[in-house]
Amino acid sequence: MSLGGNFYPLVIVAYFSRFRWTLLLASKNYTYHAFKRLAKVLENEKSSKIVSIRSDHGGEFQNESLKCFVKNMV
Repeated sequence: MSLGGNFYPLVIVAYFSRFRWTLLLASKNYTYHAFKRLAKVLENEKSSKIVSIRSDHGGEFQNESLKCFVKNMV
């Protein structure tokens, strides 16, 4: 458990630069909201779109909300 009470780290790595973002989640159910927020911030900050996404196909990525968001984004 982290100092903030979170149990799960969500690590996102930029394929080209290998820059990493680590988000701490209280539950795996928050993956969609955390990823959506980070994706919007990165797209606005870098003025470019996310081209592709790779995952380990963990259970937190197997939900309809995240699938629809990614399908509309890429």
